Amino acid sequence: MATAAAVGAAVIVRVSNRLQFPLPRSPFFPYHLPKARIGCVAALQTIDESDYPADRFNQPHHASSERKKPAPKWKKLSSEDLGITSSMIAKPTKIVLNGLNRKGYEVYLVGGCVRDLILSRVPKDFDVVTSARLTEVLQTFPRCRIIGRRFPICHVRVEGYIVEVSSFSTRGRKFKKDSSYEGATGCDEKDYSRWKDCVRRDFTINGLIFDPFGKIVYDYTGGLEDMKKARVRTIIPAEESFEEDCARILRAIRIAARLGFHLDRETAKAVKSLSTSILRLDKTRLMMEMNYMLAYGSAEASLRLLWKFGLLEILLPVQAAYLVANGFRRRDKRSNMLLSLFSNLDKLVAPDRPCHCSIW
Repeated sequence: MATAAAVGAAVIVRVSNRLQFPLPRSPFFPYHLPKARIGCVAALQTIDESDYPADRFNQPHHASSERKKPAPKWKKLSSEDLGITSSMIAKPTKIVLNGLNRKGYEVYLVGGCVRDLILSRVPKDFDVVTSARLTEVLQTFPRCRIIGRRFPICHVRVEGYIVEVSSFSTRGRKFKKDSSYEGATGCDEKDYSRWKDCVRRDFTINGLIFDPFGKIVYDYTGGLEDMKKARVRTIIPAEESFEEDCARILRAIRIAARLGFHLDRETAKAVKSLSTSILRLDKTRLMMEMNYMLAYGSAEASLRLLWKFGLLEILLPVQAAYLVANGFRRRDKRSNMLLSLFSNLDKLVAPDRPCHCSIW
């Protein structure tokens, strides 16, 4: 595999010398190849918005929305009906859940792990949220520390693994309860805490919350409906979501690639228009996001989507140059040596057994 990768890299570099467009400065490729001009139809293609369903954005809680749109219906479903069993939860995560539950705190699984459990996929990791304050989590587990300034969380080390625990009291975006809380009749403070945590997240399919002791999955953002439609959609308006955290652009690509989902129309337009904003991320964060895309079993699909939305030129310009030199169009379904190499890599790795970043 190493030999094949070396040959692939050599071919990519060699063909790039005869390219006819300038390569943008990339955080992973900090210099330019010489004498280049735009001259390939593949590099000029843009997103055809008709490829994306024109579904209406229906998240009402954000104050900046010009028109009031109906809130998604809250759903409370049995986890057993959704196919989730306790055996699907990793042992270190169970230890953390049980430890907080014995202390009398509310404790839930949240985010992508709930989505993956419903889809019968192996979660990359498990995120825990609790009613306990982070200092109380710190007192509960001997091997625990608080990290992060803007969004502090606890890292709990259990049996050689790290379980991330966040608190309802420290989750990001601020908004007024009386102007944005539109729950069903009879909802209590626990509903409000769960809802508030969900709507602060990035995408509706990551806005699910699972009570492993009550065996209930709560959906406050329409995530289950979007999962049925294989759709990645932001919870707040897409442009505002990406301006709030431009790393969500890469996360949208990664999720769509891994699950075989599509971006909804508004999200796709925002990815295209704000693509260069990812350069505001530091190199460490960019490397982490790229590694999530390429080392966990969905590298080929990720490369195709990065190319489709004009992000590959920004992040990996040499690889983009190779696609252009081969006349590869934005929506091309064909394969080539580069994509075949990553396709073969995908067969050897998985979310729970990634490869080292040196491989890609």
